[in-house]
Amino acid sequence: MKKIMLRNVLISAVLSATSSLTLAADGITIYGVKSVSGAFASYGKYADMGSKLAVEDYGDLLGQSVHYETIDTEGNAGKAVRKVQEAISQDNARFFDGATLSSTALAIGKEVNKVNGVFITPAGADELTGSDCNMSTFRWSVPTYGAIRQTVKPLIDKFPEKKRWYTITPQYVFGEALLNNAKAVFAEEGIEHVGNSYHSLKEQEFSGYLTNAMAAQPDVLLLLNFGSQSSNALRQAVNFGLKNQMTILVAWSSGLDQLQELGPDIAEGVYFGAQYWHTVDTPMNKALVKRVKEVYGMNPNYPLAADYISTTVILDAIAKAGTTDSAAVAKALEGATYEGPTGSEVIRKADHQVLKDYYLLEGKPAADMADQDDYVNIISSGKSFPDESALTCKRS
Repeated sequence: MKKIMLRNVLISAVLSATSSLTLAADGITIYGVKSVSGAFASYGKYADMGSKLAVEDYGDLLGQSVHYETIDTEGNAGKAVRKVQEAISQDNARFFDGATLSSTALAIGKEVNKVNGVFITPAGADELTGSDCNMSTFRWSVPTYGAIRQTVKPLIDKFPEKKRWYTITPQYVFGEALLNNAKAVFAEEGIEHVGNSYHSLKEQEFSGYLTNAMAAQPDVLLLLNFGSQSSNALRQAVNFGLKNQMTILVAWSSGLDQLQELGPDIAEGVYFGAQYWHTVDTPMNKALVKRVKEVYGMNPNYPLAADYISTTVILDAIAKAGTTDSAAVAKALEGATYEGPTGSEVIRKADHQVLKDYYLLEGKPAADMADQDDYVNIISSGKSFPDESALTCKRS
């Protein structure tokens, strides 16, 4: 009986060791959580391309091969969480990046944190590095605080006579965060917020909201939605003749991908906030542009660049930690400084927020475009982040 019990203990120990060595046996796998189908599929496609290329470019790591697996969120937080849970339990997955929607990113971050994994996201809600922060979640994109500060404030400075602003806002966590930050800037700068229209996450017809905006007679229309919703709202605004009646600002665009979809006739004279633009003059960005043109025959856009650098940063942290232990990799990420597409980028230890530039762009006339992707001039760029003393991130 004692021999049988000892044998069972040894078998259990071997099985446990085998499970913990899954990464070593099968290589290191990065799981890309991307919306490759559903409402944000156009964004997810490029994000997926960025992560795949980063893994391909990296080569071996700690003597192991590096692999990439796509988890399609389908633009649905519930489905995304179930698929992430399956990857964690069935594949011993620990390293994740991506997520388009803030609600999806927040839910995934909590699941990854349960197993002390690593998750880097370009999603927007301030809760990611604020009230819902955790040891596993890191964010590459500038938060809604910085996006508003680097778009609304420069536009107020540029047009001090334009005192009346109207907002159109998607009614979910990301939209609310943008709106609250916009209201704070309005109050500081003496701007009259003459009205706001909320819409659902599924809305694509904006004529009623635009009619409300016109009735309020604002100097500036501020669009706080994202992706196809901001594109459709902008197209309809232009068709209504609003460009001739007011200045239009899209606070959080997807950059080149969105401008290619809109075209110069729509984009001309419109202002766009952007996390990234392919002409930014930094060494890493020049190398990225060259590489993406070689492989994909295009200039990199925001989702591609964001997920390329996020994937690379995880791999670099594994190399720095010298181990695939995800808790050690998360520690290695804290305080890391590296050359990113926007220049020198720093992962702030206090809240796991990447400190980087955000850009204000202005659409060019078609006649002024130097090439097929030269849609905008960069009006300004800069870093705006809450001071550490004001952070709501309290990790245990």
